[in-house]
Amino acid sequence: MSGLPRAGSTLLSALLNQNPRFYSGPASAVKMMMESIHHNVLQDDIYNAYPKPEQTNKIIGSVIDNWYSDIEEPVIIDKNRGWPESIHFIEGYMHIQAKVIVPVRSIDEILTSFLTMIHRNPFREGQPKINIIDEELVKSNIPISDENRCQYLLSSKGVLNRSLESIKKGIQNGYRDKFYFIDYNDLMNNPQQEMNNIYNFLGEELFQHTFSGLSNEYREDDLNVYGLSDMHHVHSDFKKTSKDPSSILPESIMKLCRDNIMSLEFWKEYS
Repeated sequence: MSGLPRAGSTLLSALLNQNPRFYSGPASAVKMMMESIHHNVLQDDIYNAYPKPEQTNKIIGSVIDNWYSDIEEPVIIDKNRGWPESIHFIEGYMHIQAKVIVPVRSIDEILTSFLTMIHRNPFREGQPKINIIDEELVKSNIPISDENRCQYLLSSKGVLNRSLESIKKGIQNGYRDKFYFIDYNDLMNNPQQEMNNIYNFLGEELFQHTFSGLSNEYREDDLNVYGLSDMHHVHSDFKKTSKDPSSILPESIMKLCRDNIMSLEFWKEYS
């Protein structure tokens, strides 16, 4: 699973975990580990003096098996926002056909969700850190404001821009057929149908889901790592609680989203 932040990936994982065949946990380090071994080995003089590519490929390909050695479910969905641009790692090292679930959402709604989350998580004395977005603004000597928060998220360093670029690179590299785009609002409006579409994409039997009493079984240490205590919280009731972007976003950001909707929401051309 990949996709955009604040587009429902945690909610989707909570639903998939209702299926006893499935495990869908938080973002994992699998992709990072595979790439780290790959790049470090190829740049190492000792390795290049006497390379063993077949054995090295096996080691890199075994990362995912070892990472999930404690999981018993037969279908494991690894989550990382960088997978779309790294399909060659999946197919080249794991030797499986890549299938990536890609949650997406309109950019103005994503930015609204980020700001709403930041507003309800103000920094208090005694907390381990401020939220990761404001932290980056402080490091860059940029004044903290909602406009600057949005600009940072859309910059080359921001998680939203990096996620968009990963999807874009995957499409440019010819892997569009490996992706299933699931729009947040489609999931909220017709959840069982969207789940059925995912199962069809994965080649799995359909499963009847329950859309109440939901929870995130695999909570991350959001407060200490991200400075946002409820970043991966899942509401018990399945309903959309998002605020209208026009009531939250600065007008300059609303205009930016309107003026650049075709380039920012490029995936709609391929959905």
